[in-house]
Amino acid sequence: MSDVHGSAQVQARRSAQMDVRQVYRLMAKARALEERMIRMTRSNDGYFWIGGPGEEAFNVPLGLLIKRGQGPAFDYLHHHYRSSAILVAMGLPLIDAIRQMAQRATDPNSGGRNFVNHFAKREWNVVPGASTIETQYSIAPGTALAQARHGGNGITIVNGGDAGSSEGDFATCLNWSSRPGRELPMLILIMNNNWGISTPFESVHGDRIIARRAEAFGIRWGTVNGNDPVASWRKLVEVMAYVRKERKPYCLEAYVSRLHGHSSSSGAGRVQEPDCLEMFGRDLVEREILTAAEIESIQAEYEREAMDALLQARQEPEPDGDTIYDHTFAGGTPGWPPLHKPFV
Repeated sequence: MSDVHGSAQVQARRSAQMDVRQVYRLMAKARALEERMIRMTRSNDGYFWIGGPGEEAFNVPLGLLIKRGQGPAFDYLHHHYRSSAILVAMGLPLIDAIRQMAQRATDPNSGGRNFVNHFAKREWNVVPGASTIETQYSIAPGTALAQARHGGNGITIVNGGDAGSSEGDFATCLNWSSRPGRELPMLILIMNNNWGISTPFESVHGDRIIARRAEAFGIRWGTVNGNDPVASWRKLVEVMAYVRKERKPYCLEAYVSRLHGHSSSSGAGRVQEPDCLEMFGRDLVEREILTAAEIESIQAEYEREAMDALLQARQEPEPDGDTIYDHTFAGGTPGWPPLHKPFV
């Protein structure tokens, strides 16, 4: 079976190869986006920021390896609010994220009515992100069930944080994806940045490897250094191939950094944790793949692009009050009032 990405054999060859220059550029692009949005909260261009600086080394490879398209033959992504680098790697224009941050009617994800980094793109199977913690883990088995019935090699991908894995939704996900004889093609990701808002991991977790919980459900599991893009790429190629072929779940825990705290509610100041972008850049320079001047030029290019996007978004309209009920239900509900009218 062929699709927009070519044959299964071509897709397999592509997924086995990593273009380190491309990965670095996309990491730098995603970082420039997040840093611009943080600045927006300090200049009245945005009211609240929460995002994922420090997760680019894992999220960019993931975004590149996703089988993008619409419907059960392609991959579904159930994300949380630290997933911007996944979307950037999938092809999201920076201005679309900035439009949402600036709450503009031109925001294609939510019409400017949702929090920043709450993406929704039907044509890419990006399921609308929610602000409620970890509910995506409960929802994700639904698309995986549709894919199990459909056949093919499309999989469902769901990610969340280490703190949120304490929610019952995570256990629900493990249970529903692993029922004997009815296993689901799911990649269950835990992005472990070692913090739950201001609470350190060690103070609330009796377990030390969250992914190991999957073992009790008969689910294969593993861990990876999410600050290393090469290790992340290789591990993702391995586990995604397993889920696609075996049509069974896999639980992967990635250890990542949180470089600007939890959100703008705590100031979003830079903290001293390992920076995957800096480390990867140094490695590429040492291996003579890129020069220091090229690194600087790439970062400056995307900083300009993010700033230009903000300047454009400032000129675009805010949502109109009459549209507040639009898109509340997909396609509307027969017999209910029009979605642009208040319910009375």
